[in-house]
Amino acid sequence: MHVSDDDGIRTITFDRPEVRNAFTPEAAGELAEILSESDPKKHDAVVLTGEGKAFSAGGDIESMAEREENVREAYERVRDTLSRVVEEVLTAPVPVVAKVNGDAVGAGMALVTAADFAYATESARFAASFINVGLIPDMGGTFILPRLVGLRKAKELAFTGQLISAEEAAELDIVNGAVSEEQLDIRVEELTSQLADQPTHTIALGKQALHENLGKDWREALDYETMVQSQAYDMPAHREGVSAFLEGREPDFE
Repeated sequence: MHVSDDDGIRTITFDRPEVRNAFTPEAAGELAEILSESDPKKHDAVVLTGEGKAFSAGGDIESMAEREENVREAYERVRDTLSRVVEEVLTAPVPVVAKVNGDAVGAGMALVTAADFAYATESARFAASFINVGLIPDMGGTFILPRLVGLRKAKELAFTGQLISAEEAAELDIVNGAVSEEQLDIRVEELTSQLADQPTHTIALGKQALHENLGKDWREALDYETMVQSQAYDMPAHREGVSAFLEGREPDFE
């Protein structure tokens, strides 16, 4: 897995193109560890992408074939690798952007749905293909996918494993948009530039509140929202934003 830092943008590139960037447990653990290092003092955003023609083909089938474990061992492996990846994406204190350079299937598609933003090349295809190897969606697939596409469509995707186009993925809100291969880098760079201009710590608070409130009733959600907003009121970004508005200038967020 290749990691590069450029002017506040950390890019994580899956670098196993010979197996279409499939995830072994070791690779998933490495990704989780890298994501855990996200720091709003250093990073404005984290970009996930793949080397070659695929974003990620999901789980590595060959490593599945070699696996000998009982139910308890399988639980611990998934918890400590695949589930941890999604936890790190959802709790990362900076926006996580999926730059989908090619097909994203199985765990690859689940990772795309977990990201805060996702843009795909028009030729990319998506599938919740776990059923094809006798598994249910993981990496947050049973939690996030129905919230994006609705319960009925999530069941259709999960129980058939069908491939869908990038255009349909955009219509279903699996990705923010589908663009030409030439425009993919440009669109993601535009987005990360916009994010870099915003107060990163405030984005972190907003992301935290949005994710925490997914499972709360409206009273709990309002209470949590109020608690987080009170923290935002006390931050330098709020004072700078108010001053900039009153002085008729663009805010300069650190």
